[in-house]
Amino acid sequence: MTFDALGRFGVWREYFGFSPQDARELEELGYGALWLGASPPADLSTVEPLLEATESITVATSIVNIWAAPVKEVAESFHRIEARFPGRFLLGIGAGHPEHTGAYRKPYDALVEYLDELDAAQVPVARRAVAALGPRVLELAAARSAGALPYFVPATHTAQARATVGPDALLATEHKVVLNDDARQARSVAADKAGFYLGLTNYVSNLRRLGFTDDELALPASDRVLDAVVAHGTPEQVAAQLTAHLDAGGNHVAVQALGDDYLADLRILAPLLNLRG
Repeated sequence: MTFDALGRFGVWREYFGFSPQDARELEELGYGALWLGASPPADLSTVEPLLEATESITVATSIVNIWAAPVKEVAESFHRIEARFPGRFLLGIGAGHPEHTGAYRKPYDALVEYLDELDAAQVPVARRAVAALGPRVLELAAARSAGALPYFVPATHTAQARATVGPDALLATEHKVVLNDDARQARSVAADKAGFYLGLTNYVSNLRRLGFTDDELALPASDRVLDAVVAHGTPEQVAAQLTAHLDAGGNHVAVQALGDDYLADLRILAPLLNLRG
């Protein structure tokens, strides 16, 4: 797998949220990857139906939670998928959140151990990536995997992350969108989703590093925070905010549409994103 195989833009959705029919349409529209979020289980059973329904699109996890998915089973799942669909699956792993994990311990050390075990199971470095926000884990992602999968970040983070991981590592960033040019309505939708993430320490700490104040990060989130992490406005304005990640040094943007009909939003955005460029 090369980074080019991912294309410029993909689609992020909960791992149970893509149907094979959706996958076919998204591939036909030109999106290069389907990112399966919300901690897919270790058997990765939702991956193969999407690959079966498509011809070339990459399916990736964003992310497998290292606390919930035993590494031995994840590695076995990787090899099973690879045998059937060579080069079309990317394994994204991450340490999740202390608020949701009773067994949580120092995440950096746990990630290193998990990557060591993936090495032992012969899961190729180039076919895995790591969820990363801060400098230390970004460096780990660049050294021990294809690269980093930042989440809930503005393009300013992408620029800083590129400086940290160097010129050759993958930088595939998630970004949420609301297609609505009524700012009040769009921010209301954004706040419903952003509020969850602003209750998680690692995201709040990362945004604080980027210059947002505690008052801005306190719930309900400030307009400045919402506007940074959720693109909204006309389709053209949203496309420009997504493309800003590429301009800042990203390789790929995983688009998470928050509207009631996510496919309708992605159909509208497709011709504006130069998907095949």
